[in-house]
Amino acid sequence: MLFLSEDHVRALLDVREVVERVEETFRIKPECEMPPKTIVPLEGGDFRVMPAYLSELGVAGVKIVNSHPDNPDRGLPTVMAVMCLIEPETGRPLCLVSATEITSLRTGAAGAVASKYLAEDVRTVGIVGAGVQGRYQLLTHAEVFDLEAVFVYDQAREAARRLAEWVERDLGVDAKVLDNLDFSGLDVDVVCTCTPATEPYLGSEDVPEDVHVNAIGADAPEKQEVKTELLKRAVVVVDDREQCVESGDVSQPVERGELNPEELIELSDVVRGETEVDSSELTVFDSTGIAILDVAVGALAYERAKKTDAGVEVKPFELPTGNFK
Repeated sequence: MLFLSEDHVRALLDVREVVERVEETFRIKPECEMPPKTIVPLEGGDFRVMPAYLSELGVAGVKIVNSHPDNPDRGLPTVMAVMCLIEPETGRPLCLVSATEITSLRTGAAGAVASKYLAEDVRTVGIVGAGVQGRYQLLTHAEVFDLEAVFVYDQAREAARRLAEWVERDLGVDAKVLDNLDFSGLDVDVVCTCTPATEPYLGSEDVPEDVHVNAIGADAPEKQEVKTELLKRAVVVVDDREQCVESGDVSQPVERGELNPEELIELSDVVRGETEVDSSELTVFDSTGIAILDVAVGALAYERAKKTDAGVEVKPFELPTGNFK
């Protein structure tokens, strides 16, 4: 079995290839097996178990990932993950992957793919929440689009300033730190919300009429970033209808009967050309993070590792000898 560390993963994965793999995975989503995500509450956070089988890629796997919002105070990332890739024919473990980087990349890539299909002529991006995912949304969007400007808002202004500096230095894009959560008077094409908020804060008054919103932060039942009145006005597209109804930005409005789950559009249907969305309308992508994207990107890292002899071979167990018939 191969082991890939975070350093291995960073060296092996190219951002554009990850975005392409994520787009292709949305295209093949109906042919994939993906049981519901299991969320286990813990003191100070939770952890999630996310299995998937992608027959077209010839790989299965499971990711375990935590979410502990106070971890930065402990010198730890909010999100940490590990993944095991499995050979479908035998069940043999192929690769153990430290999957925190994969989690960040596939989430950013999902937002960029959503913007590609749901936004119109993307040149400017607004970010709410200047943490890790805010950075990865910009990293992936800059790979897909020719960005001209970025707007950053965070309650911690110093964090917003650091992200804006990174945008200008590493992405070569002009960046402005906002004093408040108001994109309505700005020429902004996409707004990405990347916070663990439990009280919705982004409303119609905060964004232009025809903006596209990537709602990234709500990935548990108690979280919601986008106000219900905005969701009711928008064309809402989801990464997975069942999962979003359980734990996405739409989950509480659906539970209260304020949104009809049957009206939620799967991004995979848009990517496959089975459903058309007018990109000139107000659109929202509710991203909860789905296991098929993790396994698909993990498989990409594994493929690259086998071609380049990267990683460390380990023997987690020895098969017993004897007749197994």
